[in-house]
Amino acid sequence: MPRDLEVKKHVTFSTQHKDWEKRLRDELSIWGDERILDLGCGDGVLTARLAALVPRGSVLGIDASRRMIETARTHQTHNLSFAVRDINDLDDENAYDVVFSNATLHWIHHHHALIERVYRALAPGGALRFTFGGEGNCVHFHKIVREAMARPEFARHFVSFTWPWFMPSVESYLGFISEHEFQEARVWGESADRYFANEEVLKAWVDQPSLVPFMGSVDPADRPQFRDYVLRRMIEDTRQPDGRHIETIRRINVFARK
Repeated sequence: MPRDLEVKKHVTFSTQHKDWEKRLRDELSIWGDERILDLGCGDGVLTARLAALVPRGSVLGIDASRRMIETARTHQTHNLSFAVRDINDLDDENAYDVVFSNATLHWIHHHHALIERVYRALAPGGALRFTFGGEGNCVHFHKIVREAMARPEFARHFVSFTWPWFMPSVESYLGFISEHEFQEARVWGESADRYFANEEVLKAWVDQPSLVPFMGSVDPADRPQFRDYVLRRMIEDTRQPDGRHIETIRRINVFARK
């Protein structure tokens, strides 16, 4: 990549990060001494940016993946730590001023119980801020992978399969939130459709992460055929006149204050 393009890209990302940080600081009324919990922190990059917002506070990032936490721990500082922990095992009480999660909670099926645990974990006046996949997310992939799962040559592999994601509508999630005594709560949708420059970029995205929850259910001998079917249909179904490919991205945004 040419040096001038690298600089331009860095400036763009820096601007996006500053805009994100300002928006988050304003939404959550962050003063710099808050205790923050990041649910499903992954590699810890975003968690480290949260820690920069609270120099007098503390941030704990948790993730069920030991490999992810090992990577995340390279970002540890005086006010930032990480732990291997399942979100479903959250049992803290009045421990955090902010509970945050980005692009993780569509992996959690039982959100009624999740919100109950988060509500208990928040200190009075504390806030939750979630963003995750919502209704209408990845419609092409979901349609095609269900089509593949139902085919005679693959159906036997998915007899006991559990769909890996929970992607609710804004209206249904408002119902979850309203069951708890938050002082204020908002739920809103967001569209951010993703364009892939060519077939190879699309294939890489289908392989990681989209196909991962399905491949383990398929016998090794049938995995290449299953993958090839999904890739071929995705290429056909998402191709645009300009040669790019598109997938729908729909997010649920949640804010609530205890």
